[in-house]
Amino acid sequence: MTIRDLSRLCGCNPQTLRYYDSVGLLKPARVDSWTGYRFYDREQALTFVKIKNLQKAGFTIAEIKSLLDREDSEIFRAFEIKIAQAERRLSEIKQIQKSYQTEMTDMQKKLQEVRDAVRRSMERYDPTEEFGIDRDTYAKITELVDGVFEDLMALEDAAVLEGPDAPEPQIEELLGDPACELVYENHGWKFVKDFFPQWSDLQAGREYSLLFRLAPGKANRTAFANTALGMLCLLYPKNGMKWSCNTAESQDGLNHFWLLLRR
Repeated sequence: MTIRDLSRLCGCNPQTLRYYDSVGLLKPARVDSWTGYRFYDREQALTFVKIKNLQKAGFTIAEIKSLLDREDSEIFRAFEIKIAQAERRLSEIKQIQKSYQTEMTDMQKKLQEVRDAVRRSMERYDPTEEFGIDRDTYAKITELVDGVFEDLMALEDAAVLEGPDAPEPQIEELLGDPACELVYENHGWKFVKDFFPQWSDLQAGREYSLLFRLAPGKANRTAFANTALGMLCLLYPKNGMKWSCNTAESQDGLNHFWLLLRR
């Protein structure tokens, strides 16, 4: 039979048979060396039935190849195993469906707790001396930070907020990360406002990390980090830029800052 004859017999498109040939599932009985035409034996229609049904049942190409020469009883056992796997997966999905709303409610509660804690930390913080901003600007930053919690999707375009229970960052690991490029650093400074203008010229659409090691006198690191991020959000609104801010206590009593760009 030609490929067209077999496709008519099997009720499929010739392209399907060409695909089965290309992946080694159903090779022609012979190929004319002059014309390149494919010819099939009639018995290969039975092989096509096996392939089609195994494929529809979700077997992989490799699994189908391993089953083509097996007896029908072995193929039926393979179907039973596949059915059992599907039933287990269906059971898992049903359990996920049951727990979905509970987990969503729990997560919303946790987010609200973090939101409240961040808000309280920022209400207790006075950024005037550190960042050189007035109360109106700080009010805008506080509003921006609070608004991020209302729409988590904003996290993809704005700052990554620092919660009060954020794990201690591994600044050394970030500084040694080959995927990050050091753009700017400053050591021994007194206030952020003293050097902020020197590193505020950032590229749109890029990802930056702000790393601070702060002297013990600089308390409320949660509000400190979110104020730094908020200032960048105000400076670069809606430009596709991403930021994160890590703060840790200084080991030498001095203030240190590094600005990293993810390559």
